[in-house]
Amino acid sequence: MSTTQSERLRELLEPLVTSQGLDLEEITVDSVGRKRVLRVVVDSDTGADLDQIADVSRALSAKLDETDAMGDDAYDLEVGTPGAERSLTEHRHFVRATDRMVRFQLTDDGELTARITAVDEDGLDLEVPGVKGRRPTTRRLAFPDIAKARVQVEFSRKDDKNSKNEMEEEA
Repeated sequence: MSTTQSERLRELLEPLVTSQGLDLEEITVDSVGRKRVLRVVVDSDTGADLDQIADVSRALSAKLDETDAMGDDAYDLEVGTPGAERSLTEHRHFVRATDRMVRFQLTDDGELTARITAVDEDGLDLEVPGVKGRRPTTRRLAFPDIAKARVQVEFSRKDDKNSKNEMEEEA
């Protein structure tokens, strides 16, 4: 039986989120001054658009209103998606981060920044950027070797597909 409020809320709200085609990633209840804030983070393999966020927010609000899960005190409900530099903790997070640059904290206290090229049940195939003009190298990383992983925001990456199309047009 669940003992924490977050666990009880997850049991109550996860079926609603799932019915909307989304995954429930995180639930937190924070005190902000005299109010409480219930933050619900949702996502999917294709991301979540504003209409989906609004729909799930209404469904969650209605469910919370018909139960006493948040008690009698006032609270605000915030529903959103993970941030750009989210932590990767579940297998599905790594799958969704394929082709993205990720910074890994390794269990042996090492650190690695690499692009995820493939994900399977045992681990990741990575492309490690070359240093000082050298070519990128490939590396295999097993899930047990990962202590933490966080997606990195890339501002100047050229899309390989667009680059190939531009080169073909020039020819």
